[in-house]
Amino acid sequence: MENTGEHYKFSNKVREKSLVSLSVYNVGHQRCTPGYTWGPGMRDHYLIHYVISGKGTYTVHGRTHELYPGDAFLIFPDTEVSYRADLHDPWEYRWVGFQGSDAASIIGSSDFTPAGPVLHHISCGDALCEHLTRINKAYGNSFSNAIEMTGELYLCLNLLITKSPESESDDPATVRRALSYIDARYSYAITVEDVAGYAAVSRSTLYRQFMKTIGISPKQYLDELRMRRACRLLEDTDLTVSAISVSVGIPNSLYFSRAFHKATGLTPTAYRSGKRNPS
Repeated sequence: MENTGEHYKFSNKVREKSLVSLSVYNVGHQRCTPGYTWGPGMRDHYLIHYVISGKGTYTVHGRTHELYPGDAFLIFPDTEVSYRADLHDPWEYRWVGFQGSDAASIIGSSDFTPAGPVLHHISCGDALCEHLTRINKAYGNSFSNAIEMTGELYLCLNLLITKSPESESDDPATVRRALSYIDARYSYAITVEDVAGYAAVSRSTLYRQFMKTIGISPKQYLDELRMRRACRLLEDTDLTVSAISVSVGIPNSLYFSRAFHKATGLTPTAYRSGKRNPS
């Protein structure tokens, strides 16, 4: 237990021989100091963090994800990552690391994917946090402790298992949540995976509900919103094409120019010229 005023770290690593199919590798709880950073580095096991309070960022595969209370992120084995507490509102989180022959298949049934390792605003957050707390309380190096911790770990992971499409309802509130998230954060480099994570559904479910409710896919809605905003910025500002690209959530200006041409039939420069100097 490390304690520096209001900041602390409580971490337990299990030393008893692991259960083969699934076992807890480590478990802990940390209230981070401002700017506290782990990595870049790799783990040799799965590691789930659940954010209790504050905020921070998680970087993997060249993408940086912003996380807030109620969000969770997964570190896959042998994957280079880093994560960092906010300088002004550093996060507090609980975590559990685990391994075993069944770990990959269990994670494969969850909403976590290598391309989408972050879940936003998960509905099972309170229950997940409670099971993580119970794993901490069950900590010990006896075989009995290992069984109890693994039992709680199974309950944790069960909360994160993806529902089958047949069992998911067509909830209009899901689309409303997704639309509000896109409208508020399109200017960041968000993806459909981020939107699905915020809405707490799988990508396939989000796609199906968008098509049923508004007639277009989540990606099409996001792309069209970005292009509409880009048109306004080209008409009303003197920002460079590169700056406009970043402003609508597309860091690569070449990709932006191609997408803009596909959407409008014009390059960004030609569009601006045509609006300002109509023939």
